[in-house]
Amino acid sequence: MPDTIEPGTVWLVGAGPGDPDLLTRKAEKLITAANIVFYDALVGKGVLEIIPQHVERVSVGKRSGRHSKDQKSINDLLLSAARSGKRVVRLKGGDPAIFARTSEEIEHLSLQGVPVRICPGITAASAAVASAGASLTLRGSARKLTFVTAHLSAEDCNATDWAALADPASTLVIYMGKAAAKDAADELMQAGLNRNTPALIVENASLPNERKVRTRLDLLAIATSASVTDGPAVLIIGEAVRPLPPSLSTAYDTAKTAAVT
Repeated sequence: MPDTIEPGTVWLVGAGPGDPDLLTRKAEKLITAANIVFYDALVGKGVLEIIPQHVERVSVGKRSGRHSKDQKSINDLLLSAARSGKRVVRLKGGDPAIFARTSEEIEHLSLQGVPVRICPGITAASAAVASAGASLTLRGSARKLTFVTAHLSAEDCNATDWAALADPASTLVIYMGKAAAKDAADELMQAGLNRNTPALIVENASLPNERKVRTRLDLLAIATSASVTDGPAVLIIGEAVRPLPPSLSTAYDTAKTAAVT
């Protein structure tokens, strides 16, 4: 696949969780090949600094409670830029295929005859468990992985299949989960998930101001409220994020420190 952009083409590019070192090589090549970059509020500052000075930058907001542009407006901006012959990059936090409304942009542009390509990125859940020295799956204990978004209305919440999400042999990842922590924990316990199920809270995954808190399901709401400020937070629930035994945890921390010094 090419790392350059044909005029009039739109690339939907995953910016990863924020750390520019986690940006894919392909994403970096596409960013530097663009004439114009439309970027979300969750794109890391270090990633934005990779955009060359001569490339036009357009912030399109897109953050919970702080949307500076609605999706229709973003679709129209992308279409207008492509029709003017520009090499367009739509830079999305994380991976474009996960809770990024990518399908709406593809549909809008494709119906107008504009070529659209996708460059994947590292999603926040992967960065969060990597930082914590954990995994999203665990042989014999967590063979299934479920991603959900916490942007639910009361009607959506009532319609959610909590019994399916409360599977003890699965890992549940809740994106943008601060506001939903209490309702999610209550619903999962009511559906039968053990209150002692391990949980990991990570705010600003991969960034210098990252915060990690290990807790358990019945304390998830309290821990989230006490630890998460205004950054994007991912909640990970399941046996896969159970803390390592003290001896293994110390060995992991020692090895990690040695690897970066």
